[in-house]
Amino acid sequence: MMDKHLEQSQHTIVLIDGVCHMCQGLTKFIIKRDPAGVFQFASLQSDIGKDILRQGGLPEETVDTVVVVENGTYYTRSAAALRIVRRLTFPWRLLYGFIIVPRALRDVLYKWVAKNRYRWFGQDEECMIPTPEIRRRFL
Repeated sequence: MMDKHLEQSQHTIVLIDGVCHMCQGLTKFIIKRDPAGVFQFASLQSDIGKDILRQGGLPEETVDTVVVVENGTYYTRSAAALRIVRRLTFPWRLLYGFIIVPRALRDVLYKWVAKNRYRWFGQDEECMIPTPEIRRRFL
């Protein structure tokens, strides 16, 4: 049975680390470059985020990667990042060309950034509260 959040969403769902400053900034970056409103967001730490992770067979404790759910398929790490950029406005979608780089190599860089993101960008005690303008984009 499909999860109610996935069933209700005709959008691509992006699960982010809700306490990571870099991830919060990337969410705002995506929203500004997604005028069609393709993406909806949820925090990995939220109940909705955990439900979606469980539905995809991923551990609820997953916070070291962005997760993209597109047409029922789950993408993580660099594959998720590339699924996002391919749907953004020009010129950002050109970054999808990095799909030709083997995933193992792309993920080495992704994991290094993920490992250091709190040290470089900081973190909050709680998840970001969306502003009224972008609230409709959050599950």
